[in-house]
Amino acid sequence: MSSVNEQDRPADLSPAQRNEAWERLSTEEFDLVVIGGGVVGVGTALDAATRGLRVALVEARDIASGTSSRSSKMFHGGLRYLEQLEFGLVREALRERELSLRLLAPHLVRPLPFLFPLTKRVWERPYIAAGLFLYDQMGGAKSVPGQKHVSRRKALRIAPSLKPDALVGGIRYHDTVVDDARHSLTLARTAAQYGAVIRTSTQAVGFDKTGGRITGVHLRDSETGATTTVRAQCVVNAAGVWTDEVQQLSGERGAFTVRASKGVHIVVPRDRIVSEVAIILRTPSSVLFVIPWETHWIIGTTDTDWNLDLAHPAATRADIDYILERVNAELVTELTHDDIEGVYAGLRPLLAGEDESTSALSREHAVATVAPGLISIAGGKYTTYRVMGADAVDAAAEFIPDRIGDSVTERVPLLGADGYFALINQCDHLGEQYGLHPYRVRRLLNRYGSLLDEVLSPAAADPSLLQPLEAAPQYLRAEVAYAARREGALHLDDVMARRTRISIEYSHRGADCAREAAELMAPILGWSAEKTDWEVENYQARVRAEIESQRQPDDEAADALRVAAPEARREILEPLPPAEPTGR
Repeated sequence: MSSVNEQDRPADLSPAQRNEAWERLSTEEFDLVVIGGGVVGVGTALDAATRGLRVALVEARDIASGTSSRSSKMFHGGLRYLEQLEFGLVREALRERELSLRLLAPHLVRPLPFLFPLTKRVWERPYIAAGLFLYDQMGGAKSVPGQKHVSRRKALRIAPSLKPDALVGGIRYHDTVVDDARHSLTLARTAAQYGAVIRTSTQAVGFDKTGGRITGVHLRDSETGATTTVRAQCVVNAAGVWTDEVQQLSGERGAFTVRASKGVHIVVPRDRIVSEVAIILRTPSSVLFVIPWETHWIIGTTDTDWNLDLAHPAATRADIDYILERVNAELVTELTHDDIEGVYAGLRPLLAGEDESTSALSREHAVATVAPGLISIAGGKYTTYRVMGADAVDAAAEFIPDRIGDSVTERVPLLGADGYFALINQCDHLGEQYGLHPYRVRRLLNRYGSLLDEVLSPAAADPSLLQPLEAAPQYLRAEVAYAARREGALHLDDVMARRTRISIEYSHRGADCAREAAELMAPILGWSAEKTDWEVENYQARVRAEIESQRQPDDEAADALRVAAPEARREILEPLPPAEPTGR
């Protein structure tokens, strides 16, 4: 197994630093321990670390392995929430969008033009225009152009795939897109750079209490089954859809509960839809986004209640048929199941309300003290992760004896952001330097920013790293090696589904390049030949289970097939049955 060398730094989630993190969790006391490696958890860890707190974050599986890798890939203000009169949420989200676009993560959050097709004459244009005007005035048109009205003919020129009778005109506006998993990972690495201890495959299985106060967290290594206890002044439960399960471990009744809403997306090749812009389509119950994703389109989403396995939500044939039916109602050339190269399902953690319709549950976030020394935070939007993290640390301050300063994360660029704009202007020169096409360099800069040289420098000793994966040529072999060496990837699934997006961008879902990727990871992670074979077989079994589950008619049948696939993290424990809450 590789060791820390002179090039390693705190932000590098290397195998050796993983071992060091376990030792630190076992021996040190922290001001704050965060449970959950989604965007809210890593955002909280970054906020705490940049305030000078001693902070650790533990995640049972992988960074962004839940909701934060399965979104609509939009870092947006939430235009549709204006119609629900959630003005505060929209204003807050737009401010966060602007911060990330200009300062915090310009290499990861990028502008995206949208077309809003108008379908009703007379009243709809002024109605939608008023909403978009408000959106722009709240901050939606600072770094991107404001709305622009187009005629039906112009709309069809910029989006020729729309049926001529599907619209009477349109409005063009801008929002932003993000690779959610890579963004969350970059947040985690930035938190580590500022001193946070980040450890994945580390499951919270219980709490230590002293005099009724939470003073520590019992941990179990999801890879080996080893256990330890980390001591903490305060614990933040940022477990997303697992919020209630973590609260149950404390034996306390939470101040709120979380319901899971399943959102399904399909991924089709770029040539199946001809359009210069993303498209937003209104449906009877919600909206449908058609979003350009490099060589693909992402289309979604659904919004249905989910009460089954939280780790591996399954898309059904009915979910996919629903999306196809809705989008085909607007397209000249209909999409079919054969056009679909990827499908993914994610769970939104919604604060439970009285309305049974999940689309009516709150997208606002909530922070509450569950017990002395234990804070829970849930709800919200991906875009507002930074505000949520700051609120969680503010709430934790009550249990931390040292004085805590104000949040500074609005002025802390994420790893890779510094120098990004200058490097984009140097794509041709960088391409000559590394022997890569400028298009490839630009794509790498939009994934790694100014960390580009870290990704590519090992190719000086091994030029084969500059070659693309044979069955996934959008990605270089160097990216797989970098994921294992510096980005904390422990399994093939981590690379295929989150460090890259091969699992949704290729019809083979990564099965055809699993062997090549595993052999790149093996020497870095110290895998034996038997372990390498197991990783390949395990990942291919996951792919088969997902594809078969997506042919099932309902959630129960799809879930049964998906959960039958083997877990990459063999020592992870299933959630305990609900405990009888005490107190409150």
